[in-house]
Amino acid sequence: MAMLGKRRPRRERSGVSGLQGRQAPQSAPGRQGGADDTAGVIIERLAHDGRGLAHDAAGKALFVEGALPGERVEVAVHRTRKRFDEAHLREVLEASPERAEPPCPHYARCGGCDLQHLEVAAQRRHKQAVLRDLLARQGVEVPDEMALLAGASDGYRRRARLGVKVDAEGGVHLGFRARHSHRLVDIEQCTILVPELGALLAPLHQQVASLSAPRQVGHLELLDSDQGPVLVVRQLKPHGEDRGRWEAFAAGHALHLAWLVGRESPRLEWLTPAPALSCRVPSAADASAVGELTLGFAPGDFLQANAEVNRQMVTTALQWLTDLEGTPLLDLFAGVGNFSLPLASAGASVTAVEGSPAMVERLADNAARHGARLDAGARVPRVESRQADLAQAGAVARLLDEVGPEVVVLDPPREGAEPAVLALAAARVPRVLYVACDPATLARDAARLVHGGYRVTRAAVADMFVHTSHLESMLLFELPGEGQRRQGASPDG
Repeated sequence: MAMLGKRRPRRERSGVSGLQGRQAPQSAPGRQGGADDTAGVIIERLAHDGRGLAHDAAGKALFVEGALPGERVEVAVHRTRKRFDEAHLREVLEASPERAEPPCPHYARCGGCDLQHLEVAAQRRHKQAVLRDLLARQGVEVPDEMALLAGASDGYRRRARLGVKVDAEGGVHLGFRARHSHRLVDIEQCTILVPELGALLAPLHQQVASLSAPRQVGHLELLDSDQGPVLVVRQLKPHGEDRGRWEAFAAGHALHLAWLVGRESPRLEWLTPAPALSCRVPSAADASAVGELTLGFAPGDFLQANAEVNRQMVTTALQWLTDLEGTPLLDLFAGVGNFSLPLASAGASVTAVEGSPAMVERLADNAARHGARLDAGARVPRVESRQADLAQAGAVARLLDEVGPEVVVLDPPREGAEPAVLALAAARVPRVLYVACDPATLARDAARLVHGGYRVTRAAVADMFVHTSHLESMLLFELPGEGQRRQGASPDG
């Protein structure tokens, strides 16, 4: 996931990626001369990472931050490589009609939102094109109609990490990383944070500056929950006086407050009464007695950053995976039950597997709590939680043998799920729903499934992180004939 306050893993960028936008006219001037003579660059299209792409007369690629397709721009090259150069804008000479005024005052320096200069509708078209292109490069065909799951363009992010640094003069800096740098940009306003968290930025800066030992603060985690905002202080070494200051801050801002204490093996310690944190996800539409499902979680558990888009993803999974009554379903990388419980509410018999023992325990608690509170006639979520190392193909193969699923749901981290996909292709599970936070690893894994006989029958892009080039996506894979088999099945199966 693209996370505020965290540098994305650095990846070597090739010179031939990307597509969004119109091709520049053949007669348009290319880049002339060397790095100091770059006026009049014509941007051809957007690369996958959202940078503008141009070529010089010799065909060498130039990636330009902040430039849009069709624009003529003056740039400055800041990095020269063998196959391509990297540059930033000096001036937009001819602007694209899709260029927008960035809503955030920190846009030019903060590394969090790299597409605020592009209209939101165009951002989303770009993301759909990127997914389609990456899949096509791997020989994976997708339906002509690709769903778009999207919500608000601001005030959507419910979790963030703020870096903290004290400089040589004792000045306190609190915010997110600058572009291409470990340097912090002081942030007192963020347009994409939910308002309850955004309102804490300026007070937190003052709070850290008032501490006796601000150098003992590593970072701050902000999290929104059904119970209100949560603050977790990464405290490198306990400090009694500062503990009292944090407790007073929490009382003054109606916060749930904890600190993660220690350098080597940090422990979570609540400084306010420990809350039973939760968030809500949809249940199956026909399980009216259940209503919304409540998922308990703890700081450090995986939680999708955009609650509104996550709800749409869960609803989409319920719409795509029909006829689940009594169906054995295996949910891999299940977290605390984001998909497991809603799919169980639709009648599936779910085996939910997660690598983190703590999250497995909370998933089991979530399923047990819903099962205990439902009315007698309601559909009870049937979820068995297990812990397993899903990076091992053998572990996945054993799960497939034991569960015998007719449906598998995958929601892996950025590195994807190649070992699991290899086991799935061999087992030929009828339906596989892959939820991805990295389109490149999704394309790689999708190719494995397609080569194993699957085809993509549904596709969606989820704009989880508006104003960034990061995209989430969902693909439904089915073996040929599976759709016809289910459509022709009797109500009794």
